[in-house]
Amino acid sequence: MSNSGPLPLLTRLKLFLSELITYLTTRSDGSLNRRLFNLLDFKALAPSTKLINTIHVTTSDVTVDPSRNLWFRLFTPATSTHVPLIVYFHGGGFTKYAPDSKVFDHLCSHLAARVPAVVASVNYRLAPDHKHPTQYEDGFDVLRFIDARHHDVNADIGRCFVGGDSAGGNIAHHVTVRAVEEVEQFGKMRIVGLLGLQPFFGGEGRTESEVRLTKVPGRMDRYWRDFLPEGADRDHPAANVCAGDLTKLGFPPSLVVVGGRDPLQDWQRRYAEWLRTCGKRVVVVDYPNAFHAFYAFPELPEFDLLLDDVARFVSC
Repeated sequence: MSNSGPLPLLTRLKLFLSELITYLTTRSDGSLNRRLFNLLDFKALAPSTKLINTIHVTTSDVTVDPSRNLWFRLFTPATSTHVPLIVYFHGGGFTKYAPDSKVFDHLCSHLAARVPAVVASVNYRLAPDHKHPTQYEDGFDVLRFIDARHHDVNADIGRCFVGGDSAGGNIAHHVTVRAVEEVEQFGKMRIVGLLGLQPFFGGEGRTESEVRLTKVPGRMDRYWRDFLPEGADRDHPAANVCAGDLTKLGFPPSLVVVGGRDPLQDWQRRYAEWLRTCGKRVVVVDYPNAFHAFYAFPELPEFDLLLDDVARFVSC
């Protein structure tokens, strides 16, 4: 299938329903009707056990701080070896979804089985009610919580990967930066890799891919306005990370997943190149046919390719 070729009928139907839900849950001023969205965001219950390609994966929810509804869903594969840990941040423009959203429960279950790894999928607070840097603080606190209670996780936290998709990929980057800056706050946990699945970065200037592929002008800008501090523009360091310098930091090797149909791909390629100029190891995986959030569509061939590429990167 070429870059401009048709998507499978099932995928097109799902995309239509996704756009319909977005339309129904967006108020006239552009804000999210969270109550209605949550009704339409189908959930996966825990605890549970799933059989995925002969591997049983159990799920359980772990509370970190009930006062801010900070918790994570733990996906544990039934394997005979001591597997690494992936701390995962879901996407959704910083404003929606959760670890128990069916799409992310499905993705993390399959990552746990295929890599294999224990996956801790974080329920961070959402914008616009909680703006930057709340999400980064929640992520960092989850790392410290797991580090202090590593015996309850049943993973090798000395081989910890921090990852996420879209806005979650942005969170993963910033949480990792802080973790390597403040490594003395950790005991056994060591971050050995970053998993960036179409990470959400941006800036005031429009890239070629944004101009060519954006179907709903202003939607991404709305996410940034909801998330960034009042008065900040898209060149804020949270969005335009490439203005910084990681040269002197022990930033880990990174996997950056890019899609040829993703309006954000130019920012992701720029991010990968910036990491290289800072002297960091980067593996870029490019799926020419992949649109943004393709990992929510397991019927696509890129879904299995993603699982294999993450497994290969983690095992290196």
